[in-house]
Amino acid sequence: MYILLALIAACSLGVALHFLMPHRELRGVAVTPAIATAVAAAIYTIMQWAGIAEGNVWLWVASIGGGLAVAALVTVSITAQRSHHDRLEKQALGI
Repeated sequence: MYILLALIAACSLGVALHFLMPHRELRGVAVTPAIATAVAAAIYTIMQWAGIAEGNVWLWVASIGGGLAVAALVTVSITAQRSHHDRLEKQALGI
């Protein structure tokens, strides 16, 4: 059940991360929180299977922090790809 706390924290911080990062209009509002939550769930589960207990601070730091770090990198990548694609489309249309 403690995984829910990690997932709620990752999702909430993912929402904050979405609003802190530039070019929000180029991506959906749920993309960054969804990525942060999914990665946090995967890291938490893997670390639990590895024998790390819920009381270990590194479980929480790795799952929540890792989820946010991966979400930030993927969000930057998505935004850059979208900007590049939009620029190419504008050139093709002559705008």
